[in-house]
Amino acid sequence: MSAAECEEFRPNGNVPNLRFKEFEGEWEKCRVSDLLDFYSTNSLSWDKLEYGTNAIQNLHYGLIHVGLPTMVDLDNDKLPNIVSGNTPKNYELCQEGDIAFADASEDTNEVAKAVEFYNLNGKDVICGLHTIHGRDNQHKTIVGYKGYAFSSTAFHNQIRRIAQGTKIYSISSKNFSECYVGIPSKEEQAKIASLLRLLDKRIVTQNKIIEDLKKLRSAIIEREYTFKVQTHSHIGDFIEQNSNRNKDNIIQNVLSVSNRQGFIRQREQFEDRSIASDDTSNYKIVARNDFAFNPARINVGSIACLTTFEKGIVSPMYICFHTKNSILPEYLSFYFETKQFFSEIQKRLEGSVRQCLSYEGLCNIPLFPPVIEDQRRIGKRLFTLVQKFNLEMTFLEMLQKQKTYLLRQMFI
Repeated sequence: MSAAECEEFRPNGNVPNLRFKEFEGEWEKCRVSDLLDFYSTNSLSWDKLEYGTNAIQNLHYGLIHVGLPTMVDLDNDKLPNIVSGNTPKNYELCQEGDIAFADASEDTNEVAKAVEFYNLNGKDVICGLHTIHGRDNQHKTIVGYKGYAFSSTAFHNQIRRIAQGTKIYSISSKNFSECYVGIPSKEEQAKIASLLRLLDKRIVTQNKIIEDLKKLRSAIIEREYTFKVQTHSHIGDFIEQNSNRNKDNIIQNVLSVSNRQGFIRQREQFEDRSIASDDTSNYKIVARNDFAFNPARINVGSIACLTTFEKGIVSPMYICFHTKNSILPEYLSFYFETKQFFSEIQKRLEGSVRQCLSYEGLCNIPLFPPVIEDQRRIGKRLFTLVQKFNLEMTFLEMLQKQKTYLLRQMFI
């Protein structure tokens, strides 16, 4: 199935912006409360659930928000079982094609997030805490279509208008009398569902590729940085502290250190908002291959080597340093990802309320680097892996954007 099979046009009436070219005519616009019959759910909390038994399985709303795909396939996906003695007296078993909505969230985009039971694999499943269980008893829709229709932009725009609450937003089945969903012919439903399910499967595969690369990177780092020959050297033997200040406010590139992305522009970290003061003359200057860390956040990985910019400035609270000639910055950078480094940090944190690592504490951490040639080999190998990881992450983002686009354009 290719993109050429779809065409985009300006619709007249109840038709989507993007449609397979063999289909025409308007869709039925159906009130959700007319399409679905709703069934009671239970209120079992996580402590009443467990994995790995043969008891009835229970869908907790937390799994709708995080953990389950749009199409729940119990050949691959896992649901918890009800702990013995906690099975509700009255319940409705789910059927393939049934929909479960999460009825509450702190995020209006997550209220009424839906999953569809695509394949139950013969398992007994019921809907639990903070879920709304719906079924198309009129058989207007095929198995595999509703989950995507209820994930569409058109549907969630309606939900955002009616979700109630201040800190926690919620809906009930009664709210569905105010919402509509578009229903094309079953042939068109099948083609839409097939396209989106193929895309979902590719996203799952891409996530697995990325997870495998993470594991490979961690394994290589732990192997290469497990020091067999120990001397009395420490990190302080291989680094020098920087204290150069932006005295004339010449450098305007204000940076922060993120525990996930390393050095990033401050406005990117704080959503296009700079929190730097107008006077940055006291800010510290960092150049390419310099390091910086936040003393109060190094325990969560906020330490990085500057590789994405030639020069920038960071808040005075950061501790900055550069390497001496006896160690390569890329080698030291990967050492800061090791379990050993984080273990050594914990021994040296100071403070009662907010624990920090001083520059002296960092310098006292043992380090036994190999000769420069071996450092270069290790750094090159890991850098190649990082490039591969970044490429796969970019492709994943493209797939996710493609799905978002289709959910916005292929439904009414």
